[in-house]
Amino acid sequence: MSAPLVRPFRRDDRDQLTELINAHVAAVVPGVSVSVNTVLSDLERQPDEFITDPWVAERTTLVAEQRRYVVAAAHLLRYRADAEVGETYRDAGEIDWFVYRPPASFWPDSEAAADQLMAACLAQLARWKVRVRYAGGALPAPVVYGLPRTWPHIRALYERSGFRNTGNTEVIFIARVADLPAPEPRADLRFERTLGECGTRFTAYDDTGGALGFIEVDTSLARPERHTRAPGLADIGNLHIAPAARGAALELQLLAQAAAWLRLCDVDRLLAYEPSEDEASIAVLLDAGFRELTRTDRQWEHRPGSRGPGPVQSPGR
Repeated sequence: MSAPLVRPFRRDDRDQLTELINAHVAAVVPGVSVSVNTVLSDLERQPDEFITDPWVAERTTLVAEQRRYVVAAAHLLRYRADAEVGETYRDAGEIDWFVYRPPASFWPDSEAAADQLMAACLAQLARWKVRVRYAGGALPAPVVYGLPRTWPHIRALYERSGFRNTGNTEVIFIARVADLPAPEPRADLRFERTLGECGTRFTAYDDTGGALGFIEVDTSLARPERHTRAPGLADIGNLHIAPAARGAALELQLLAQAAAWLRLCDVDRLLAYEPSEDEASIAVLLDAGFRELTRTDRQWEHRPGSRGPGPVQSPGR
């Protein structure tokens, strides 16, 4: 087995890189994959990140090649240091995502290649002389952000390279729309459909016209021009209940209204996200027919000179 070669990404790597990215996406969310066009667009610009993307001053993509095959890849960002940039990102460097296949019989040295690529990433961050170093796993696909628990090999790499999880943990849920509650007529409730901040909004009003809460569902998780394959998939962009109306009953009614609309849209799966510590909201989703898909740990920060523990085991969720 030849030694891995770490080098900048070339356009003729695009098919192998897309295959590697899709292998990681498939371990997080079922039935989703991205096209070569999506991957190449993400390397140049991230239009969905309309707040942070304009702050990026420099981008670079590195790959580890072995026997003329891309076995690992990473995408790095350097944020500007001026006052327009948010304080957290100001003069920061970030490994936006890092992917590699776990060791296998046909790629027994993939872990060594990943370590070599990580060393090159840290060297690039050092050359940029950034104030702070972040890392994550934000691939250009729906639901793939933070560091999913379904990637224990990436977690182990980050930890042994000196990264630590400094953010929160979110639970990602999925439900078949057919399993969600059906709307029930209520004389004391009226529902109105409008455009919301994060998709189509369904607002519940009481018999006095007061708004009790709303739910927003986004059925456009993939940009058509990017050719992401995510058929029949939507997510809950917002779910808000007024303090005086809080309770599972209203949340289930709102989910039922959203589900009726999604069936008309030929959407058959709905995603939801909750902080891991919000047990009440998690219980409502489970009661409504959702199941836990995975957990993802947000915000990883590098401590120069530190070395983490060896590989860790997946929690098995």
